[in-house]
Amino acid sequence: MGLLSNLLSGAVGAGLATVGRDFIREQGGIEAIAQKLKQDGLSETVQSWIGTGKNLPISAEQIQNSFGSTLAPLAAKFGVSPDELNKQLAKYLPQTVDKLTPQGSIPPEQKAA
Repeated sequence: MGLLSNLLSGAVGAGLATVGRDFIREQGGIEAIAQKLKQDGLSETVQSWIGTGKNLPISAEQIQNSFGSTLAPLAAKFGVSPDELNKQLAKYLPQTVDKLTPQGSIPPEQKAA
């Protein structure tokens, strides 16, 4: 599994926060991610992460379709393939966004500039 799996294991540890937050920052914030996913037909999915209810899943393929080549630098940073990063983001991005939006809305510091 490697470095990314080690970072992401455990109870939403520091590694998960780093990967998720690095991805969110590189994409321009939660609002930018939400806008991109909404454009790609995933409005209900991303809104479930921001809202206070159950988080809907996203697939590695949907991550790839939405963010594509923008994932390569982050994958390289963590020493994993883009495919592995897609899988890990699909698994953990909903939780990360959910934790960064505890009031059910995007906080000002997470909005796109």
